[in-house]
Amino acid sequence: MADTGTAFDIVVLGAGSGGYAAALRAAQLGKTVALIEADKVGGTCLHNGCIPTKALLHAAELADNARDGAHFGVKTTLEGIDMAGVNQYKDTVIGGLYKGLQGLIKSRKITVVEGTGRLGGPDAVEVDGTRYTGQHIVLATGSYARSLPGLEIGGRVITSDQALKLDWVPKSAIILGGGVIGSEFASVWKSFGADVTIIEALPHLVPNEDVALSKAFERAFRKRGIAFNLGVRFSGVTQDDNGVHVSLEDGKTFDADVLLVAVGRGPRTGGLGYEEQGITLDRGFVITDERLHTGVGNIYAVGDIVPGLQLAHRGFAQGIFVAEQIAGLNPPAIVESGIPRVTYSHPEVASVGLTEAAAKEVHGEDAVEVLEYNLAGNGKSKILDTAGFIKLVRQKDGPVVGVHMIGDRVGELIGEGQLIVNWEAYPEDVAALIHAHPTQNEALGEAHLALAGKPLHAHN
Repeated sequence: MADTGTAFDIVVLGAGSGGYAAALRAAQLGKTVALIEADKVGGTCLHNGCIPTKALLHAAELADNARDGAHFGVKTTLEGIDMAGVNQYKDTVIGGLYKGLQGLIKSRKITVVEGTGRLGGPDAVEVDGTRYTGQHIVLATGSYARSLPGLEIGGRVITSDQALKLDWVPKSAIILGGGVIGSEFASVWKSFGADVTIIEALPHLVPNEDVALSKAFERAFRKRGIAFNLGVRFSGVTQDDNGVHVSLEDGKTFDADVLLVAVGRGPRTGGLGYEEQGITLDRGFVITDERLHTGVGNIYAVGDIVPGLQLAHRGFAQGIFVAEQIAGLNPPAIVESGIPRVTYSHPEVASVGLTEAAAKEVHGEDAVEVLEYNLAGNGKSKILDTAGFIKLVRQKDGPVVGVHMIGDRVGELIGEGQLIVNWEAYPEDVAALIHAHPTQNEALGEAHLALAGKPLHAHN
């Protein structure tokens, strides 16, 4: 169908990772596309999430390297952190990627509509009084930084949105939430010289990871001097000119310059006309089938508004999937457990597939085998002076169903990890591959050699 100004093959509401991926792939497949966005194309990931936080984490790594140079025989010292310079570097990275994305969208002849869209029917989105119709609608409105009931954001109580714009380094910080966002900011601020305390109501930091990784992560943070309080819920906070004063349900209190609320992200679905059009919501999330169809007309949903992992690359993959589904290509459904997950702190945590506990739940207590390969036996990890390990989870006499890693830079290894899990490789398959020496990647090969029953640099 030709674009008639306001009539399109596909109307995408939201131009974050999921929305713009759907638009780009659909245009590539010959569809006319309207991409509606209230803010900037690229969404949270590019402007307020993945990219800016990783820029801060890289600056934090440089700070640590300067501080620790003497350990490697290099005479470096850290004079201090220039947050104006750090923010300029961060904004330059974002700006370059933003400009590139805008050019890419323009080259695909996608119509970008600036303004707040609202679902106005099973085939229409309304923006500032104009109705854009599509044979198919893709909802991709993303997420926002959540708070807790009764916990107001303002002043010294901030979310990641405000934390990314700080032009000063807090002397002390309390972080409410020990998941990915909280752990990454804890890592940054500690490297920048702040005293950091994490408050996490669950029993472990990075609680969605395999418990072996969580425990190792806690040991690493403790060694870095990052304090944390686990297993007790937040009770309240007051603030004054001296800082924030946080209390827990067990009566403990903590004081700091700022409180970062990092309790996850909520789906941005309120007031957008979804329920009025018959879309099923559960706690604000859009409920879909495995092919991401909402059950209403030709309306699909992707990204953070769909229950599951709130990851940019998940939204990106779902956007491509939906575009191909609409085009009749019948792509295979995305398996949630096969999506790689990385916490980009120091040390990094990276995983894909089932944890040991989940594998035992799925396959049975006695039908699962695990192996840990310590990075102490890996030459490149030794050179980098990083501790950590790779944990493999397999079905007994079957494929590897989980790869879990902790250590500096292990996020770069998850690419092979996800191939192993998603292609259902056996340990013997990976053991036969040749991994370059000396690389950290080699540790994956060694771990699979050990799991295949022929360990070399491992006492298994």
